[in-house]
Amino acid sequence: MCSIMGYCGPVLDMAAFQRGFSRTVTRGPDDSRVVDTGRGLLGFHRLSIMGLTPAGMQPFVREGSYLVCNGEIYGFEALKRQLEEKYTFQSGSDCEILLPLYFEHGVDMFAMLDAEFACVLYDGRTGEYIAARDPIGIRPLYYGYDSQGTILFASEPKNLVGLTDRILPFPPGHYYKDGKFVCYRDMTRVDQVCRDDLETVCRNIREKLIAGVEKRLVADAKVGFLLSGGLDSSLVCAIAARRSKRPIRTFAIGMREDAIDLKYARQVADYIGSDHREVLITREDVISSLETVIEALGTFDITTIRASMGMYLLCRAIHQNTNIRVLLTGEISDELFGYKYTDYAPSPEAFQAESEKRVRELHMYDVLRADRCISVNSLEARVPFGDLDFVEYVMSVDPALKMNTYGKGKYLLRRAFEGDWLPQGILWREKAAFSDAVGHSLVDDLKEYAQTCYTDEEYEALRRKYGHARPFTKESLLYREIFEKYYPGQSQMIADFWMPNRSWEGCDVDDPSARVLANYGESGV
Repeated sequence: MCSIMGYCGPVLDMAAFQRGFSRTVTRGPDDSRVVDTGRGLLGFHRLSIMGLTPAGMQPFVREGSYLVCNGEIYGFEALKRQLEEKYTFQSGSDCEILLPLYFEHGVDMFAMLDAEFACVLYDGRTGEYIAARDPIGIRPLYYGYDSQGTILFASEPKNLVGLTDRILPFPPGHYYKDGKFVCYRDMTRVDQVCRDDLETVCRNIREKLIAGVEKRLVADAKVGFLLSGGLDSSLVCAIAARRSKRPIRTFAIGMREDAIDLKYARQVADYIGSDHREVLITREDVISSLETVIEALGTFDITTIRASMGMYLLCRAIHQNTNIRVLLTGEISDELFGYKYTDYAPSPEAFQAESEKRVRELHMYDVLRADRCISVNSLEARVPFGDLDFVEYVMSVDPALKMNTYGKGKYLLRRAFEGDWLPQGILWREKAAFSDAVGHSLVDDLKEYAQTCYTDEEYEALRRKYGHARPFTKESLLYREIFEKYYPGQSQMIADFWMPNRSWEGCDVDDPSARVLANYGESGV
């Protein structure tokens, strides 16, 4: 990961800008730089992944124009070869192609990119600022306005606290130009439903996911893999193991008392021959890290925070004990193929609408979790299930095929990898929520701890302070109170609590955990 920040006009308080910028140095601990464009500031904290020499340091400068980008541009070599007919390059950094690409194509370049990125660009020819974010929002970007109406951009909301009254997420798949946000690619839009037969759909899913993993293995820094033992991360690791010349390095975490997934992760690691490490955590580790995690996340959402506890502690251990710089993860599969609760979808149309909603909101929930837990530990996240070609295809598949009419969720994905990719017990294992799979006690410990923080009277009084996303349990109140300590009055950054679709029969529940659903069954055992 890296961290970027842009103050797109006269700076009212330089010290406040520097304080805000310094809050995300863990995203890019290798080097830091702020440049004055003549009409504002651009800042960059670097985590060296591609083009490790100092020549790859940003902001990039050409002909009086400047650019900062937190991103990975897949297949940049082909674009670079085209541009080399007219431009010279100083580094092996993928992001160095962006200014020349902009000179050639303007804002149309964003739709050309196969990338996870957030960038801010100052066009020295016109004196204007342009910003953009990838179509899923895998790389974070936020914005706000100072008291004079000048727009600011930053990788995380913590950069902007104290500089603006209202912090908002930059909409994925949009660019900002001339004071407006313009959509250049909507991943939820399906122009034509794919009517391929089941075998063709499964073959395409397999081939496109393999391609998505392969391109994310390319890095000049060391690469590792988060392996929970669930279907999604296991598939990513299995594909990577086949495409790597030496054993891949995998990492798993569990509660010391009742880790569920460690045994499954070990089965996968043994099967694919990975160099596997386990991290065990305790109740004390979880409770003592809670405030740190919420500050890093910038959210009050229950599901996100629960699932972040294990992920944060695992990434911290990887950072402290290895030379890994890049981690591949299994996020985004659920939004495409379904959760436990989407088994209750009343129709294919309802399933598709729910999938569209979840993909649009990914940047506030699972993607946010992966980014913050990994980046705060000076690592970079790569998400193969978020590959644009893969997402576009799965979203277009006839939703009647994606619904669970097979007696097994994510049937298409499982069938796509039948064979010797994974042990059969892993390939067809019931899904378990990540926080539950780290250990049922993790969620139980958090809920029990929250109960000790407030009397019933205190809970009722405090929860009513909040109009937006009002806390509805003592656990949710605890998280909201910690959130407000670091991001006062900024709850609108998150739309609401991540919850199953309450309008569906069987889904009107008061806890986001799949454990409360009637169909949880053998999940997480």
